[in-house]
Parts: sequence; structure tokens; C-alpha cells
Amino acid sequence: SIFGSARTPGGDPNYKLASQFGKLLSQRGFMVITGGGPGIMLAGNEGAGREHSFGVNIMLPFEQAPNAMIADDKKLVHLKYFFTRKLLLVKESHAVALFPGGFGTLDEAFEVLTLIQTGKTHPIPVVCMESPGGDYWKRMMEFLDQQLLSRGFIHRSDLALFKVVYSEEEAV
Repeated sequence: SIFGSARTPGGDPNYKLASQFGKLLSQRGFMVITGGGPGIMLAGNEGAGREHSFGVNIMLPFEQAPNAMIADDKKLVHLKYFFTRKLLLVKESHAVALFPGGFGTLDEAFEVLTLIQTGKTHPIPVVCMESPGGDYWKRMMEFLDQQLLSRGFIHRSDLALFKVVYSEEEAV
């Protein structure tokens, strides 16, 4: 599963990274599943190609129409509720890749990490991906360290549930 912002433009370095990541995964025989929308989701689907892509789209009043790569594909599912979508995006995934994003991406990130932390799902690789030179995950790590770890809300071992990477090769 690839998670990230629907608002990431095509020229953004993270868009390019997500596309390269999807391509490398498909070359290794993996399927890519995204929310089926624009931005990072489109990039992951484009990189993997139509044959190696799934989409789990959410019906929203103001955005999140299916991206052109997956729009009329039989591997596109339309859902009404976020919790159902997250279940489908996580339940059968062998790994999760998180790219910079907003509330939805962070919701998906913390949902996956909570399920792994509490033993409600089997441990799977979780990689937080970003193009070289970015600071999104660095700042997130600072927050986790300064606000959660320092207050005892999480254990240091919880930080081993995921890894921050800056290339598609390292992620794969």
C-alpha cells in the first residue's frame, strides 16, 4: 500500500519518487494498491502500471475522483467510508509506504502503526519515504521524540516499527 497526499503535484520530487517506487515494486513482481486518487496515489499507480495497480477510492464531495491510470479498471473499488477503505488498504498488504501528506495520510500512518504496536495485525515493513533533502519525516521524528517519547506516551522500541528512507531502492 502506498499512502500520500492527493495534492502532491506531478513535478514534485516526492511524486517522482513514488512513481519510481511503484515501478520498482512492479518489476519485482509486487502489486501496488493506493487510494486511487491524484497526487502520490496517481504516481504509485503510474509507476506500477495498470496491470500491477489496484485502487480503493473514497467518495468525497470535493476531491478524490479516481485517477486516470485506474479510473475504468476492474481493480478499482469505490467506497463510502474511510474505515472500510483503510481496512482494505492495510489488511492484505505485505508492506506500507508512507509519503508526505495531510490529515488523511497521517491517519493512515498512525492506524497502521497502532495496529502493529498493539499486536492487532502481523508486523509488516512500514517505510516513510521522502525525496532526498526533504524534512517532513525528520520533523515528524522530532515531534515523536520531543512530544511522545519524552512524555512516556510511546517506548523507544516503538520507533523501530518503521524506517525513514530517501530512495526507492532502499525502500524495496
